[in-house]
Amino acid sequence: MFGVIDLPTYLAGLILIVLLPGPNSLYVLSVAARRGVRVGYRAAAGVWCGDAVLMTLSAAGVASLLQGNAVLFGIVKYAGAGYLTWLAIGMLRAAWGMWRTRREQSGPETVAADAAPMERPYRRALVISLLNPKAILFFISFFVQFVDPAYAYPALSFVVLGVFAQIASVLYLSALIFGGTRLAAAFRRRRALSAGATSAAGALFLGFAAKLSLASA
Repeated sequence: MFGVIDLPTYLAGLILIVLLPGPNSLYVLSVAARRGVRVGYRAAAGVWCGDAVLMTLSAAGVASLLQGNAVLFGIVKYAGAGYLTWLAIGMLRAAWGMWRTRREQSGPETVAADAAPMERPYRRALVISLLNPKAILFFISFFVQFVDPAYAYPALSFVVLGVFAQIASVLYLSALIFGGTRLAAAFRRRRALSAGATSAAGALFLGFAAKLSLASA
């Protein structure tokens, strides 16, 4: 179908890959828990746009360029790791502030203050997606296995595979967003719980940064 081969295997692998935790999904969950469904979907839109760009770049052969150029790969890799580290530090600082004030009364006004009104979820999620060279390499190495080399319009094959990938991402991130809003109710009642969750998220982002900085092309 449209130059796509072994579609059931692709869909099975895609589901497993989408369910793997990563900085994108964790950030969307964090935003939804802190700021609600609408803002959670803004962050998710950044992920979807970033993934679409990466798929397009992969289909155009940019992944092969990164894989063959160690200097370029290193620049993108360390830029991504640095950005994730910066986000992690911001989360840990916010968590420390929550720990210090955890005995204070928490209400809607406090939650709004914790929501970091200057944060731009769409832009931040987009940058997290784009500054991930391993994702570009993954897209090309995974997609190419399911494209019929004899098909006359390989670009159409990549579009079909990309549409399935985005559908899976929409369903998964939507589940995280609505799950995050349920967590938000608990966060409003218990500031210590909110501080602990934010600390854990910051620590995970540091882990993502370390993993990315150690990645090889």
